Amino acid sequence: MKVSEKRSLIELGHPQLDIKAQCEALDLSRSSYYYEPIRETEENLRLMKRIEEMHLETLAYGYRKVYVELRKEGYDVNEKRIERLWTLLGFRSILPGPKLSKPGKEREHYPYLLNGLWIDKPYQVVSADITYIPVKKGFVYLVSITDWFSRSILSWEVSNTLCVDFCIKALEKALEKGIPVYFNTDQGSQFSSVAFIEVLKKYSIKISMDGVGRCIDNIYQERGWWALKYEKIYPGCYETVPSVIKAIDEYYPYFNDKRPHQALLYATPHEVLYGITPKFSKGKYTGFKVKEANKNIR
Repeated sequence: MKVSEKRSLIELGHPQLDIKAQCEALDLSRSSYYYEPIRETEENLRLMKRIEEMHLETLAYGYRKVYVELRKEGYDVNEKRIERLWTLLGFRSILPGPKLSKPGKEREHYPYLLNGLWIDKPYQVVSADITYIPVKKGFVYLVSITDWFSRSILSWEVSNTLCVDFCIKALEKALEKGIPVYFNTDQGSQFSSVAFIEVLKKYSIKISMDGVGRCIDNIYQERGWWALKYEKIYPGCYETVPSVIKAIDEYYPYFNDKRPHQALLYATPHEVLYGITPKFSKGKYTGFKVKEANKNIR
């Protein structure tokens, strides 16, 4: 049986067999499975890039408004196609939609705890989120974990599936560096899974989850992703999953150690994280207050 045929037999979310067990049963190395990108046409990859740009420009847009804007720009697309790509990208608007999904039986949900919180120290609030990273003829998913105070990227992992395993691996790496007071995520299935929550509970971390439709706090992750993609990924035009992983592994240490951050008064994330006197700054960075959710939004 060809490797491609073996890959097609892997069933995500199998009730008895995880990815590792299925790969072993099929005599398929996990690297062969995980290093295969999710296939998309070049046209769809271009669309995904433009959709992402629009999302960063206005977080309030959902896929319907993005569809309208794309049509205005001359893209010959239908709404269903944009909805599918929007879902693949994992985006949501800051405005609640008319239909709110109910929690699944295997998911745990928690209230949002950060309204009006003054963040003035490292590891006070840490968050995780997922984005897509394009490669030739496809894309992979990147999960990154960020310290809000310093904007440091504490850990990251890449996968060609949205299974919870790579999120837990990134979480455990981040926790080796420090235990946060709060850990904030959206209510996605990876972060609300029992397995992910159990790791947080083990360290008595306060669990905070964005309300449905609230993604404004995701901006701390989004800006880091924007820098990664436009400074490293898009110019590099990477063709394989290993090459894009290598690029990310090169960029994030640079981002943490050398790249000045405007919100930090031009200190670097690691200078703030570790209390190092900045080589250059425009003042003493003292933190920020989390914006409160607008309860009147409809």
